[in-house]
Amino acid sequence: MQHHIDAEKFGSRGDVMARAVQACVHCGRCLSACPTYQILGEEMDSPRGRIYLMKYVLEGTFSAADVQPYLDRCLGCRACVPACPSGVAYGELLTHYRAVTRGQERRSWRDAATRRMLAATLPYRGRFRAALAAGRIGRAVQGLLPEAWRGMFELLPAALPAADPLPDMFPARGRRRARVALLTGCVSSVLMPEINWATLRVLAQNGVETVVPSTQGCCGAILMQLGEEQSARRLARHNLRVFPQDVDAILTTAALCGSGIHEYQLLFAGQEDQAVAEAFAARVLDVSVFLDQLGLEPPGPLPIPLRVAYHDACHLLHAQGVKDPPRRLLTAIPNIELLDLNDGGLCCGAAGVYPLVQPEIARQLGERKANCILDSGADAVVTGSIGCLLQVQSHLRRQASDLPVYHAITLLERAYQARDG
Repeated sequence: MQHHIDAEKFGSRGDVMARAVQACVHCGRCLSACPTYQILGEEMDSPRGRIYLMKYVLEGTFSAADVQPYLDRCLGCRACVPACPSGVAYGELLTHYRAVTRGQERRSWRDAATRRMLAATLPYRGRFRAALAAGRIGRAVQGLLPEAWRGMFELLPAALPAADPLPDMFPARGRRRARVALLTGCVSSVLMPEINWATLRVLAQNGVETVVPSTQGCCGAILMQLGEEQSARRLARHNLRVFPQDVDAILTTAALCGSGIHEYQLLFAGQEDQAVAEAFAARVLDVSVFLDQLGLEPPGPLPIPLRVAYHDACHLLHAQGVKDPPRRLLTAIPNIELLDLNDGGLCCGAAGVYPLVQPEIARQLGERKANCILDSGADAVVTGSIGCLLQVQSHLRRQASDLPVYHAITLLERAYQARDG
């Protein structure tokens, strides 16, 4: 493919996008890895097809509005990246493309309103909690709402957990082996605060002192996904200021947060604080990676043996290349049998806000994932993402299954509790 993108027109982004487009040799290896292509079977709903479409928009042949539906349907799961023999930086291309075409969309009032609502609520814990409280009322009347909005209420918990503020510092047990800071996450800290508490306790068991900056906010990943680049940078800059420098790492339990922060080199490209943002991102690790590198203190056996299906979160496996560390942590629990789903790491349809903006495709992917889990014969499901956890839980419920779904860190905490009585 010849590329005629005017790189200068897009500043520092132009060279990145032009190189990504030029690198694609259209071999089609990405097709089998792409969840939307598997569901829809359309070339334009594949990475290869979307690269063509982005190229035509960047050249001025098509308008962004012309190709918007196909780019909107991309999960951003990055499954195509490890499948590509040419090393196309599809994630960078997509992130930059969404930023440079922001404001050129042509959306229905419902889609635009949904996206505005998500951008105004999800990154802010107080607003998100208030929206969830209102959502519980909405659940009762969801039959009167547009079908595209009903999926929002299916993901809501039956009861909103009580706010349980984390301490500013959680000490290590015994000899201190490391000192870290914890990024608590917007969604998980409201919907499943037990994940953060389990993280503090597991780290303490492993001799890790944890600092929890009380004024931290959203990392910006959700807004990056929505193309709200300026707002994402504003939130990210706040965290650059409030997180301490004197820690060994900054840990996250949310796959989307980790992958979003690792794209700060894209978010801050050409900004005066680019170097600071990149240094911050370099210190961010998924909690499973940190514990694996540190060396895990032996947990005890669970009260009953478990056959556990491990679901790879796309933003952990594909975007961050994290596959083995969480598996090693889980198999350190003596009576766990770990089952791989053997579905090629197919996305469950969570992908950040995807179920709320593309509910039908998300539903089909969630259904596929639930079927795969049930076919595995597992006693429980484990993942490393709050979004995946909620999505899988929801679709198992749809199939009348009460199979428990855990974050990896909460299952590890149970094993330590069992060891210590």
